[in-house]
Amino acid sequence: MADDEHSETVPTGNDSKGTTPDVAPQSAPVEPHVLRVSEPEVARPDLRKKELIDAVLERCEVKKRDAKPVIEAMLAVLGETLAGGRGLNLEPLGKLRVNRTMDRKDRRIVVSKLRQKLQSSEDTTDTPAQEPDQDA
Repeated sequence: MADDEHSETVPTGNDSKGTTPDVAPQSAPVEPHVLRVSEPEVARPDLRKKELIDAVLERCEVKKRDAKPVIEAMLAVLGETLAGGRGLNLEPLGKLRVNRTMDRKDRRIVVSKLRQKLQSSEDTTDTPAQEPDQDA
């Protein structure tokens, strides 16, 4: 019985005192799950005001002389709003929150965070276009 002399007594956790075992029960190993793999994106040049006006004109049937003042006024309002420290919540652009602002000699630096919704396949379903009334 030399083996009995060297054996250790391990608590089973089933004793009447209600103590819990020293070691947590083992569960099945957790497999790692990759959420998203993305390729590095090459930085594209910034969108300038002229490009913005041209892109807006491509999407709607408005003359440039009519659209340009509206776009410039909208950009001025957005700039004033951000300069005042207010955030923006403009879908589909997203929600922009101003984190902090720093005034320098000749400019203000606005550090912000923009949160955009990702388009899912359900959101991109096209609704059928309504046909114009033929009665007229």
